[in-house]
Amino acid sequence: MWSFRAWRRRRVLARNPVDPALWARVRERLPFLDGLDEQEDRHLRERSVLFLHDKRLNPLGDLRLDVEERLLLAAQAQLPLLHLGDLDWYQGFHELVLYPDDFLSPQRHRDSSGVVHEWDGSHSGEAWLQGPVILAWPGVLASGGWEGYNLVIHELAHKLDMLNGDANGQPPLHRDMRPSDWATAMQSAYDALNAQLDAHPDADTAIDPYAAENPAEFFAVVSEYFFSAPDLLEHTWPAVYAQLRAFYRQDPLARLRRLRAEHPEYRTPPHPHHR
Repeated sequence: MWSFRAWRRRRVLARNPVDPALWARVRERLPFLDGLDEQEDRHLRERSVLFLHDKRLNPLGDLRLDVEERLLLAAQAQLPLLHLGDLDWYQGFHELVLYPDDFLSPQRHRDSSGVVHEWDGSHSGEAWLQGPVILAWPGVLASGGWEGYNLVIHELAHKLDMLNGDANGQPPLHRDMRPSDWATAMQSAYDALNAQLDAHPDADTAIDPYAAENPAEFFAVVSEYFFSAPDLLEHTWPAVYAQLRAFYRQDPLARLRRLRAEHPEYRTPPHPHHR
């Protein structure tokens, strides 16, 4: 059966070929893509091209992006969707706004006494419901390794979360997943992290303490770790890792273990990158 969507996809890919040497340079800058097989690599390259065709990148100030840098961003954005089929998982936005550095953003918080506090906070990323994704370019460049940090995945995880409405830490789950299993795994780990920080506010937590902010930030942070420090996440909260493996339909830890078996430089894991 003829499909307009498939025809359009083929047309976009035919009109926007990626030079193999260019893609190799992108891959070289993103070590956490090591371990993808040939089919996954081709699929990621194609999805990156389609992403750049569908989304507008809006660099601000004197920031200018060349083709390699645009692919660098797109490849990180598409890795979480690599095995999620052709559903439009990033349907909630059309633009990525890119700042040349961290940016100030108005913040508002109502405390337990009902007092509203307002201030400008320095941020490296934001995702707005029915709005753009905002990224500081230095954070994008610092992403892509195995250090437990990925600004692009963090902010786009919020967009996946928002597919059900306001971000609450639970994206739309697949039919073969049980919401009760997801809730149990996530809530117990979230509660454990908060209890650790309540007892010792300056504790050196295994997972970035920013995950304790709220359930939405918890999902975004553990999504970062799932792809960029899967061994640490699985060791700390195996049930959380299992739920993310079921949701993203990928197993980055298996990829990392294969790399460690084949390449000596992968045998000593890097230290996590905390904000």
